[in-house]
Amino acid sequence: MKFGWIYVSGDSWEERKEIVKDALESSIPGVFVPREDIERVRELGNIKVISKDLDADIVVIEKGEDLEILRKAKELGKETGIYIPIESKEDEEYALEVSKYPFLDYIIVEGRDWTIIPLENLIAALEGSNVKIVAVVEDVEEGRTAYEILEKGVDGTLLRPKDTNEIKRFSKLIEEMNAERVKLDYAIVRKVEPVGSGDRVCVDTCSMMEEGEGMLVGSYSRGLFLVHGETVENPYVATRPFRVNAGPVHAYILCPGNRTKYLSELKAGDKVLIVNKDGRAREAVVGRVKIERRPLILVEAEYKGDILRTILQNAETIRLVGEDGKPISVVDLKEGDKVLVKFDENARHFGMAIKETIIEK
Repeated sequence: MKFGWIYVSGDSWEERKEIVKDALESSIPGVFVPREDIERVRELGNIKVISKDLDADIVVIEKGEDLEILRKAKELGKETGIYIPIESKEDEEYALEVSKYPFLDYIIVEGRDWTIIPLENLIAALEGSNVKIVAVVEDVEEGRTAYEILEKGVDGTLLRPKDTNEIKRFSKLIEEMNAERVKLDYAIVRKVEPVGSGDRVCVDTCSMMEEGEGMLVGSYSRGLFLVHGETVENPYVATRPFRVNAGPVHAYILCPGNRTKYLSELKAGDKVLIVNKDGRAREAVVGRVKIERRPLILVEAEYKGDILRTILQNAETIRLVGEDGKPISVVDLKEGDKVLVKFDENARHFGMAIKETIIEK
């Protein structure tokens, strides 16, 4: 997972406070602050405090300072880092040398004359190391470049922001870098039929969805259907762009880390994946789960000779995602229509993908 911190600067606490507040509001995980601001920051909210002081959450020293400070910080249960300006090959070699110490968690590197080449060298040399590389960047695009160097990138960046908008763009960049990718393909509908009533689950999240987004749900772990969010305007009920009317209590839903849960297991505070028609996924926090008895409809589709099935509420506002990423209501589905699915040859054991033969029908 990529992460990003904000370097907080300013002549007065009032100036610096506004930057910290912007970081908190943008869900930035950490701020680098002067030691006199450590307690002030903690009073503002829950965020990691990075500073050159043992009271910080992440204790940082400058290149050349006493490494025993970091050893002591580690004994106190703190995370540790060294701030290293890269001005010569010797600085790069110093970064590699100190990275061998077991009490060091981060090397924070700032390229002065050269930026890309030293990072390339460090990324290649520290492949497999437990030490994380943090690059100091001056803007969001420089941060994007650092995250993508050698197709692996640095673990984190430390941004010196120019304004509030840059902090918000930085937050979106981190979210984009950490977005999961899900392989989707089209299955062909073979049967649609009412099956009576049952307990169905609405998943209400703390996020807003757009057209083309939904959640992957299905009766079989090997084939999950992209069930569209309630974002489509209609003359009957108001939209609920935070909601997916996902299916009955037994169905699987895809969660972060390629894990599944039963819809009946979900509760407030859990995390699920919101997936768009292109397979880009983002995490969402469940705010509430509603289980109510409703009429149900069976959808059966074929994918490369395999029959996949799911059950959904039988209502006009429940939609799958059809060709061109367009939502299609289950009441309008017919044989031959194409709908987006995630196919997985793995079986599931307590939500984890495993290589095992399991028959689902």
